[in-house]
Amino acid sequence: MTTPTHLDPSELGTKSYWDTAYERELTNFSTNADDEGTIWFSDSSAEERMLAYLENLADEGVLYIGPAGEAQVPTRFLDLGTGNGHLLFALREEEWQGEMVGVDYSAQSVKLAKEICSSKGDDYTDISFHEWDILTQPPGSWLGNEFDVVLDKGTYDAISLSEEKDANGRRICEGYREKVEQLVKRGGRFLITSCNWTEEELKSWFEVLHGKLVYEAKVKYPSYTFGGKTGTSVVTLCFTRKI
Repeated sequence: MTTPTHLDPSELGTKSYWDTAYERELTNFSTNADDEGTIWFSDSSAEERMLAYLENLADEGVLYIGPAGEAQVPTRFLDLGTGNGHLLFALREEEWQGEMVGVDYSAQSVKLAKEICSSKGDDYTDISFHEWDILTQPPGSWLGNEFDVVLDKGTYDAISLSEEKDANGRRICEGYREKVEQLVKRGGRFLITSCNWTEEELKSWFEVLHGKLVYEAKVKYPSYTFGGKTGTSVVTLCFTRKI
């Protein structure tokens, strides 16, 4: 596969943009506890489709919702670019009982997620949030023995809009895959949702020669036809880490 053409840089690819956005959402939440902030891709029901896909894997015995037993441990989740933590909260609402960790490079995001979490009651107290930049920092002790499922809902999109370059002169989005691979346990899954990349482009970024991720499946969305071509506005793909 050939490497896709990079996206044009945007302010959505800057840390200052997200710091400002989550500072505003923190203020809103402090004055109205019902205002938990933006749910990205809500128009396309991406979060619900991701949850349904994971539930199907549980029905097939691939993942385990819980509770913990002698033979099974509930699926352990990591949410990259967790924002307000909504995706993890939705998993818990669907009764997934395993450990959940959310990370974000914006301190304001992490503060917001923690405040929302603390307002939700005892069922959510074991969900943890950490300030962490996946591209520049090593994982913390929260990594443990890696995760059964690593989630990305729009985070790679934002990283792809950054004009920053790494030490090798590459756009920083090109180093994302190698970082993700270190977080997924062998046989585990990486579930990514994007509105900026097509199915084939995501495969080009994440399923590469000598890489550790292999394409598994695509989550279905309503399609549209324009100019003789059929497609969707949002793509969700699942990759597995090689055993």
